[in-house]
Amino acid sequence: MRKKTIEDYVELVYDLQKSKKIVHTNDIAFALDINPASVTEIFQKLNEEGYINYEKYTGARLTKKGRELAIKTKRKHNIITEFLVILGVNKKIAEIDACEMEHIIHPSTLETIIKFVEVIKNCNVTPFWLDRLKKYVKTGKLADCPSELTEICLKYSKIKN
Repeated sequence: MRKKTIEDYVELVYDLQKSKKIVHTNDIAFALDINPASVTEIFQKLNEEGYINYEKYTGARLTKKGRELAIKTKRKHNIITEFLVILGVNKKIAEIDACEMEHIIHPSTLETIIKFVEVIKNCNVTPFWLDRLKKYVKTGKLADCPSELTEICLKYSKIKN
């Protein structure tokens, strides 16, 4: 079974399990707008691979292995979404993109994105370059970098190197 399919299903089961102890095929079918028979087939495979405990007509629950994968996938999704929103991507589009990107991103790239998000979130003021980027994304017009900031940046880069 494809990694994306496994991650999407365990993440959805995880989300649904928050409000219900047992997740039924109809819950998944409704959420994904697909045939319940397709969900049954996937549930059987996820059960065989140890991600869920599934009993026909009773429903499914995540195993420890499934819960760990769901939490890891959800974390990737949230970080990527936050990163894209910081860059100025519309929240709904960022959610859609993160859902695709979370399955293919290299772990070292994700770690760099996590660090970037942490730096931005722990900054008391929005960096001038981020404001500049957001304006560019919004208007399509790239403003000149303010000369006084250019001088400060050049001085800072010389000190650092």
